[in-house]
Amino acid sequence: MNFQKFIFTVLFIGSSTLAFAQKEDNIPDKIKKDVEFRVVAEIGFLAVLSHKVQFGQNGTYFDYKKEGGQNVLFPVGRFSLELDIKERNTIILLYQPLTIQTQVLLNEDLIVDDLVFPANTSVDLLYNFPFYRISYLRELLPNKPKFDLAVGGSVQLRNATITFEATDGSRFRTNRDLGVVPALKVRARSILSDLVYLELEADGIYAPISYLNGSDNEVKGAILDASLRAGLKVTDNVNSFFNVRYLGGGAVGTSEGEQGPGDGYVKNWLHFLTVSAGFVYRLN
Repeated sequence: MNFQKFIFTVLFIGSSTLAFAQKEDNIPDKIKKDVEFRVVAEIGFLAVLSHKVQFGQNGTYFDYKKEGGQNVLFPVGRFSLELDIKERNTIILLYQPLTIQTQVLLNEDLIVDDLVFPANTSVDLLYNFPFYRISYLRELLPNKPKFDLAVGGSVQLRNATITFEATDGSRFRTNRDLGVVPALKVRARSILSDLVYLELEADGIYAPISYLNGSDNEVKGAILDASLRAGLKVTDNVNSFFNVRYLGGGAVGTSEGEQGPGDGYVKNWLHFLTVSAGFVYRLN
């Protein structure tokens, strides 16, 4: 968990430092509008840096990258709607699909919730973890024409389905989870010229207390969604951008009252990197 907290802290401090390091140039003042609506979309690829999961106290701590076929690139997309209100307030609705399907031949026995998938057998793996997020940001520097710094919060709905299935259909285990997770949010933008800007954005939380993790059980977890974006103004209403994003987090603990073949214990940590290109369309 120290890795996620370290990245989040660096991003926040870095964005605050940039706010006071900008030099004045001939960039027009921010256009003041009561309401502005934007559509944002991006598409690219996802690389797994590390991804491990375990179901059941006696289960295998399975390495998806080394043993589960996640050592290649996967397509990824991301879509959001943004609404600025009275210049300083922003509401964001985000949808992030995230589905990874692989098929592998096991080198060793795999135990999932007390079920053994024998070595030298083929297994189909599904890691489906799309999420939905609503965020609010409050601009802290409304009088800075070349720099924005906003802070706020997010509420994320996780909707996970993790499946292990023998290719011949003889064995099957699935874990499903639906829950609400709060997070802190920060966004900073530096306008480098009339055409080019840099943007830093992060959502994250570490929840050592179960109810902060959106649950009433002993499962603890964390999320961190942090990105660095280089943007280019194409027209007055359209910007294009190139984006690099770290997406990480997970959970560990035992769910009380779990109904199923296992004991409810889960350990799931992931570290993903995405590279994408996209556009922002501003509606007048």
